Amino acid sequence: MKCIIVDDEPLARVGLNMLLEEYQNIKIIGSFSKAAEALAFLVNKSVDLIFLDIRMPGINGIDFARSIRKNAMIIFITAHAEHALDSYEVEAIDYLVKPINRNRFHRAVNKAIEYSDLLKNNSVDSSVEFLNNYIMVRADRQFVKVDMNTILYIEGLKDYVIIFLVDGERILTNLNLRTIHNQLSLDYFIRVSKSYIVNISYISSFDNNIIKILDRDIPIGNIYRDEFLDKLVRKSHKK
Repeated sequence: MKCIIVDDEPLARVGLNMLLEEYQNIKIIGSFSKAAEALAFLVNKSVDLIFLDIRMPGINGIDFARSIRKNAMIIFITAHAEHALDSYEVEAIDYLVKPINRNRFHRAVNKAIEYSDLLKNNSVDSSVEFLNNYIMVRADRQFVKVDMNTILYIEGLKDYVIIFLVDGERILTNLNLRTIHNQLSLDYFIRVSKSYIVNISYISSFDNNIIKILDRDIPIGNIYRDEFLDKLVRKSHKK
């Protein structure tokens, strides 16, 4: 997996280099202090993963993310936690706050590796059929029957959708998130950001910004927050 680092802080770039030395399957092919330099580099080079700061002189990280090829995964790394929700609106794979926690960093990188492997090892198809309480998804050259009650959440990743199940299985298809959301039961599923649909039944906790499902933190997008909170409050009052 080829990656680049884009951060205006020299020590941050050095630290990322050191952390990435543990990964033999990740090769750093560029390190930049300015987003404009990285954009010029990417004109002739393709990468799989970008470690990206947000607040930089000139082009900021969010605008940079919007302007690059969509097949590159992005992990934002910044000192400003208030930008976390913005990062998911540009489909970042993860968001880390400085100073970087080593275990949290490895979790983010391993997620990127897993997603890369998932894309490479599956034959992606867009066929899906909704039938009562289950869906038939064509994925990896076969039809998979999925009981809707077993869906934890659905994540949009670039041009693909990953369906996460309670047994740990993940199903990949290149349907867009809106198509699937329009067919799911609104009693149990709700879209909470540009990148996520969650099954309300599996939410263990939430606040104004984050939903907890098992060990996963799922961000709530600004434009979806009121609808989500209203629905959860109404459901809790009915119990």
